[in-house]
Amino acid sequence: MDIIQVENPENGPKKVPASPTWKLMLVASIGAGVQFGWALQLSLLTPYVQLLGVPHVWASFIWLCGPISGMVVQPIVGYSSDRLKSKYGRRKPFIFTGTVLICIAVMLIGLAADIGFKLGDTLDKPTKPRAVAFFVLGFWILDIANNMVQDPARAFLADLSRHDHRQMRKANAFFSFFMAISNVLGYAAGSFSRLYKFLPFTLNNECKIYCANLKTCFFIDVIFLLILVSLALFMVREPEFEKRSEHEDPFFVQVNSTIRNLGRPMLMLFLVTAINWIAWFPYLLFNTDWVGKEIYGGNPTGPDPQKHAYDDGVRIGSLGLMLTAVTLGLMSLTIDPLSKVLGGARRLWGVVNFVLAVALALTAAATKMAQHARRSSPPGTPPPRGVLAFTLTLFAAMGIPQAITFSIPFALASMFSSDSGSGHGLSLGVLNLAIVIPQMFVSLISGPWDQLFGGGNLPAFMLGAVAAFIDGVLAFTVLPPPSSNS
Repeated sequence: MDIIQVENPENGPKKVPASPTWKLMLVASIGAGVQFGWALQLSLLTPYVQLLGVPHVWASFIWLCGPISGMVVQPIVGYSSDRLKSKYGRRKPFIFTGTVLICIAVMLIGLAADIGFKLGDTLDKPTKPRAVAFFVLGFWILDIANNMVQDPARAFLADLSRHDHRQMRKANAFFSFFMAISNVLGYAAGSFSRLYKFLPFTLNNECKIYCANLKTCFFIDVIFLLILVSLALFMVREPEFEKRSEHEDPFFVQVNSTIRNLGRPMLMLFLVTAINWIAWFPYLLFNTDWVGKEIYGGNPTGPDPQKHAYDDGVRIGSLGLMLTAVTLGLMSLTIDPLSKVLGGARRLWGVVNFVLAVALALTAAATKMAQHARRSSPPGTPPPRGVLAFTLTLFAAMGIPQAITFSIPFALASMFSSDSGSGHGLSLGVLNLAIVIPQMFVSLISGPWDQLFGGGNLPAFMLGAVAAFIDGVLAFTVLPPPSSNS
C-alpha cells in the first residue's frame, strides 16, 4: 500500500495510507454519469430547441441558464460542502440531491414536446411555446443539478487525495478519462437514428423520430447515472475532515478570502481558463448544428428535404463528437508523461491550445469545400467522402486539447488550494467562475455575432480560434511553473 505525507495543522506532517486506486476510480466515474447527459445536451439540444420553433439567433440565449446558475450555485455548493456536518459526509448529500434533480430535469426536457402538446401546443404552428417553456425549465434545473454534482465529486476526489499532488493529478486524469468514455456512449447514442426502437412508446405524432431518439437517450441517461452514483456513494467512505475553528466567516467573505489566499497563481489560472472556455463554447454549443447546416446544407425548419439533410448532418456531427471522445480518452492517459516531455503542464496546455486554434480555423475550410460540392450536386445530396473525412478528422483532433481542459485546470486548482489551506470545494467553485463567465459571454454574443456576419456558425468558430491562439500564448507566459512537489 502506498504511503503519503499530509500536513496536520496541529501536530505537523504525518504519514497516512494513500486512498486505493479503485476508490478514486469509483468516485471519478460519477463524472461519466453526469457527462453522458452533457454529451446529449451538447450534441442534440441546440437542434432540438430549433425543432420546437426557437430561431438559431435566439437558441444561444437559452444556454445562459448554465453560466447564471453556475455563478451562483457552484461557489455556494462548494462553500457549503466544505462546511457541512452530516453523518452522511460533506460531499455525498450534495451529490445525491443533484442526481435526483438531474433525473427530474432530463425527463422534463425529453418529454417537453409531449407535455406541450397535452397543454395546448398544435402541430400546425412552427413554434411550440408550452414545449419551449418546459424545455427551458428542465434546462435550468439540469444545469443547476450538474453543478451540484460535479463540484462536490471533484472535491471528494481531492479529499481522497489527502493533499498529495500526485494523487490529485491521477484522480483528475481518471475523471477526464471517465468523461471521455461517457462522451463516446452519449455521442454514439445521439448518432444512432433508430435508438427509439428500443423504447417504441417514445414515438408519437407530437414527438417524431429525432425527438423520440432524444427522449430514449435521456431514459438511458437516468439509469446510467443512478447506477454509477449509487456505486460511488455506497462503496466509498468519505475521509474524516479537518477540524475548523468555531468562528466561520460569511460566504462572500470566504470567497474573497479564498481568492486572496490563493494569490497570483490562481488568478493566472483563472485568466487562462476563462479565455480557454471562450475558445471552446462556440464549438461546444453549435458543432452538430454546424454539420447539419454548413456541411450538409440542411435547415431544421425548412422543406422536408432540408430537414432530412439537417437531421443527417446532426447524426454525423454526433459521430464526430464520439471520435472527439475517443481521442479525449486516449489523451487523458498520456497527460502525465507528455507534461514531463514538454517541460510542465503549462507548456502542454499552451501547445494544445494552438492545436485547438488550428482545428477551429479549419472549420472554415471544411465549410467552403462542402459549399463548393453542393453547387454541382442535386439538392439533398450528402457531402463528398473527402469533405466528411476532413470534417470528422477535425472532430477527432478536438479531443487532444479537450483532455487538457477537463483535467489540468482542476488539478492545479486542487494543488493551489492544498498549498494555501483553502477548502477544495470553494476553490473549485471559484475556478468554475472562469468557466461560466465566458459561457455567459459567448451565449450573449454568438447569435448576434453570427447574424452580423451573415448567419451560420463560422463567425463564432473564428472568434474561438483567435481566443485559443491568445490562450496558448498566455499559457506559456503567465501561468506559474509547477512547484517541485506537483
